[in-house]
Amino acid sequence: MEFVTLAHGSGGRQTAELIDRVFRAHFESPVLTADDAAVFELGGRVAMTTDGFTVSPWKFNGGDIGKLSVCGTVNDLACMGARPEYLTCAFIIEEGFPLSHLEEIAESMRETADKAGIRIAAGDTKVVGRGQADGIFITTTGIGRIAEGVSTSGSAARDGDAVIVSGDIGRHGCTILLAREDLGIETDADSDCAPLWDTVSDVLDVCPDVHVIRDATRGGVGTVLYEIASQSGVGIVLDRAAIPVDGRVSGVCGLLGLDPLYLACEGRVVIIAPNSRADDIVAALRAHQPTAAVIGRVTSADKGRVILSTEIGTRAILPFPGGELLPRIC
Repeated sequence: MEFVTLAHGSGGRQTAELIDRVFRAHFESPVLTADDAAVFELGGRVAMTTDGFTVSPWKFNGGDIGKLSVCGTVNDLACMGARPEYLTCAFIIEEGFPLSHLEEIAESMRETADKAGIRIAAGDTKVVGRGQADGIFITTTGIGRIAEGVSTSGSAARDGDAVIVSGDIGRHGCTILLAREDLGIETDADSDCAPLWDTVSDVLDVCPDVHVIRDATRGGVGTVLYEIASQSGVGIVLDRAAIPVDGRVSGVCGLLGLDPLYLACEGRVVIIAPNSRADDIVAALRAHQPTAAVIGRVTSADKGRVILSTEIGTRAILPFPGGELLPRIC
């Protein structure tokens, strides 16, 4: 088996060979450039985002760090109502990382980018010594065009709005936990990692006046809802019984004392929109993910808090997220 060496990051012949063998081979397109920056036309309002990915292990049931890096960027753009257009990527690779694994990651990125409709336009590669990184880190930057008439923000939730999730929650965090730790739990739980622009686009077609779209990554749905409540100066009341959780995830959470509301998702969004359009939005979401559901509402009371309404009619404050439940989930 061949491995990445420090020479691959020196900028010389081995670097060129690595770029040709792995990145150009998998990312080749009319916009991919060997220059210092890609050049392309984008008219109208645009959104731009960047993110780093350090997931361990790099491969997991349902995805890998390459797929995750593209999905994370595409979904951040989608949450702003922006159709993904172009993506750049930077790799920090530890000496000794197998080249076959690097090629697998690059191919996964290409497949995911093709599915999401985003084009990889430029990149950078650095190799560091053994022990200076955990295999491979990836940073991606994306740019997209915002749909006409769309304006979303975490500060735009309004009293009476519906709170909607695009599918069952917590699968990515659960999958990474089981892949990383030897817990003796047998399950085929898989990550929900997926690009979401097509899903969001269908929602915007039926309701351009969506107020908030957020992807529930680190910290999960519970953390995202606290962020929205704080930004918008509102309260949020959740119906515990309405929150969709895969049986495999709820089983693991029951064994380990975890709350799926705090487990990461990588293919789910929280949507806050006028209650009058909730049924249309859920119908659009269920064309992609049948577990989409309305899980609560926005209220002018309990500002800055998230309240859980339980199956037996009681109400409790959802604990404010704190600490580090699952490090390195993305």
